Amino acid sequence: MRKLSIVLGDDHTLLRQGLRKILEERPDWEVVAEAGDGRDAVRQILATTPDVAILDIGMPLLNGIEATRQVVRRLPECRVLILSMHADEAYIIQALKAGAKGYMLKDSADSDLIRGVAAIAAGKSFFSPAAAKVMLDDYLRHLAEKGIADRYESLSEREREIFQLVAEGRSNKEVAELLSVSPATVETHRAHILQKLDVHNTAELVLYAVRRGVIS
Repeated sequence: MRKLSIVLGDDHTLLRQGLRKILEERPDWEVVAEAGDGRDAVRQILATTPDVAILDIGMPLLNGIEATRQVVRRLPECRVLILSMHADEAYIIQALKAGAKGYMLKDSADSDLIRGVAAIAAGKSFFSPAAAKVMLDDYLRHLAEKGIADRYESLSEREREIFQLVAEGRSNKEVAELLSVSPATVETHRAHILQKLDVHNTAELVLYAVRRGVIS
């Protein structure tokens, strides 16, 4: 059985060593390369074509956001998990827009790392609970300040089901199989969901889902 391959990018050697130790407790996972700066991380990822890359947001020479953008553009099948010390909505938004599939806080890495890597390796999204809470709190505060209703309430029961599955990273085919409907039906619902929520693509939909607390 092929092992899940992982590249670690972080400029703190001790942290990388600690993360590697946690990851390799899984016998079916393998850290195939490490890097101490963003440019080297991109090089290592392109050379080893891993399933998952874990990138520190604050690496020297090339930060984690820019490294993610380059990796996703050149190796879209590699799923990126951003590692950060910032529980801040602005950083999370940047990571999502760059193409990251997850955002994990360093102070919870020991408890969240295995769960986060497993989630994004399975095609889902992952956000540290503290990061997800920041997004939800900011979202609710924004609604209160604007005095507007939550668009989520306009979705039908079936649309909410599909919304969560799509936000988790599932394809139209997977959603169709889970709900016993046709892919065309899923696509129609998906278009209605985007319109009702006033979002324009999957990245914005995932961001909305995290803010709303639908996924974490």
